[in-house]
Amino acid sequence: MSSITAALYGALVVYLGGWFLGFWGGNFSLLLFVLTLVTLCFWLAERLRFAPARQAAAAAMERQDGARRVELNKMGIDKVDGNVAQAYEKLLMQPWWMDWTAGLFPVILIVFLLRSFLFEPFKIPSGSMIPTLMIGDLILVNKFHYGVRLPVVNRKVIDNNPVQRGDVMVFRYPVDPRQDYIKRVVGLPGDEVAYLNQRLSLNGQPVETKAGPEFFDADSLRYEPMFTEKLGALEHQILVNPRRQAYYGPDPKNFPGAENCRYSPEGVVCKVPPGHYFMMGDNRDNSQDSRYWGFVPDANIVGKAFFVWMNFGNLGRVGSFH
Repeated sequence: MSSITAALYGALVVYLGGWFLGFWGGNFSLLLFVLTLVTLCFWLAERLRFAPARQAAAAAMERQDGARRVELNKMGIDKVDGNVAQAYEKLLMQPWWMDWTAGLFPVILIVFLLRSFLFEPFKIPSGSMIPTLMIGDLILVNKFHYGVRLPVVNRKVIDNNPVQRGDVMVFRYPVDPRQDYIKRVVGLPGDEVAYLNQRLSLNGQPVETKAGPEFFDADSLRYEPMFTEKLGALEHQILVNPRRQAYYGPDPKNFPGAENCRYSPEGVVCKVPPGHYFMMGDNRDNSQDSRYWGFVPDANIVGKAFFVWMNFGNLGRVGSFH
């Protein structure tokens, strides 16, 4: 069993190393699920076979030592060399390979359940959601807000709150579902979303916006125009720079549902198909979102982002956001 454990850990190191170096993609949810199953097998083997065998061996040794002492006592020998207590403890002790498998099962199981059904941490890798979320923000995502989904397959089994315009959502990138993206929900199924000349409209009505103070971008050391936008019941900040008009690339697009969109030099107009959502970043001129790669299907939803729990470069970032 020790050689099997060593082989399993070797395979894990190779997999994680190749993932880190970019030789192949990884799926952390699947990896955590497999680790839970493997450690469960070791945990059951420990409880049902190995631990009882060690306990039986220790009990047999204790009986043998007791019988030996009785025989020696009959011969008038009442002082017996040797201390079986240490041997007894060693017989009951878990071997190293069991400590690193069955011993980790409860911890891995708790992490798997928390991450799959309650909350999952994410790190913001890009500036597409500035000023709401900054690069390096460590956020929490509510996995059950929109409903309970089975881990790995991400299939919804219990409905909860409906998706609302203005929600900050984490989802699996439609172009490559192995990647997780975070954007703001702009359009719901059936909505007509228009983003023309850097102005957002929904179902023919301009979205309410008002100018705010300029935002200082610490990376570029420049001030950017910032606006307050109202989607649904909550307000949030966006960056829109008239000097950086977005470019939508060649037309036509080839993403699923692209026939629902019309592109022009002024921007894009899309009709959101059933069961899909139109997503945009708050940094409107620096965000790859539904304007470029299409709609997000309901099956790709991971959860609702709601809290920054740490930013090592700026502790003042900790807190909830809209």
